[in-house]
Amino acid sequence: MRIIAAGDIHMAPGDVATIPGIGSADFIIITGDITNYGTSSDAAAVLNGLRAINSSILAVAGNLDQRDVARYLKDIGISIHGHGRILAAGLGIMGLGGSNYTPFGTPNEFSEEELADFLAAGFVQIEGADDFILVSHPPPLGTKTDMLADGRHVGSRAVRQFIEAKQPRLCLTGHIHESRGTDSIGRTLVLNPGMLKHGGYITVTCDNNGLAAALNP
Repeated sequence: MRIIAAGDIHMAPGDVATIPGIGSADFIIITGDITNYGTSSDAAAVLNGLRAINSSILAVAGNLDQRDVARYLKDIGISIHGHGRILAAGLGIMGLGGSNYTPFGTPNEFSEEELADFLAAGFVQIEGADDFILVSHPPPLGTKTDMLADGRHVGSRAVRQFIEAKQPRLCLTGHIHESRGTDSIGRTLVLNPGMLKHGGYITVTCDNNGLAAALNP
């Protein structure tokens, strides 16, 4: 299995069609912020472009997507926010959209308690999986993937606590554009690829050698 994951699109997917193997990937995973304060019609424009390349898409909305974007993703059957699925070979995937509260009052923010509830609901649906991936728009607090330019950590406490307790193999995240990079929490590899228009994406592979992921070079 091969997955291409990216987020922080903000209506500007860049040269997404040039990502090696994107058309033949088993899934494209969108980690949030499909739009920039946009609505479901704005999200549809982005998704229609991606579907022309590869129709196998799973997604969560980000904090800069209006709430109706999250509803639209659910209506068209691709949302994994607060939900989980078992993919091939016993691999589970679950998602968390929106973000913890920010100083900017963006459209799709939640309390840490609400985020924890979404995570718990998604995990119930995949807890029998052999291994699983967490797709979380907000990065876990206190890592190399949630740092602002001034060094402050602004990720989610609930996401961190969930990872510490459940230890997904991978956490695919975003939200903090300037914090492109990787980190680890226990056995969990956390990856933030940065903005898609700047060439940021993650390649995930699952084969006889196990589950692995890397940022684009």
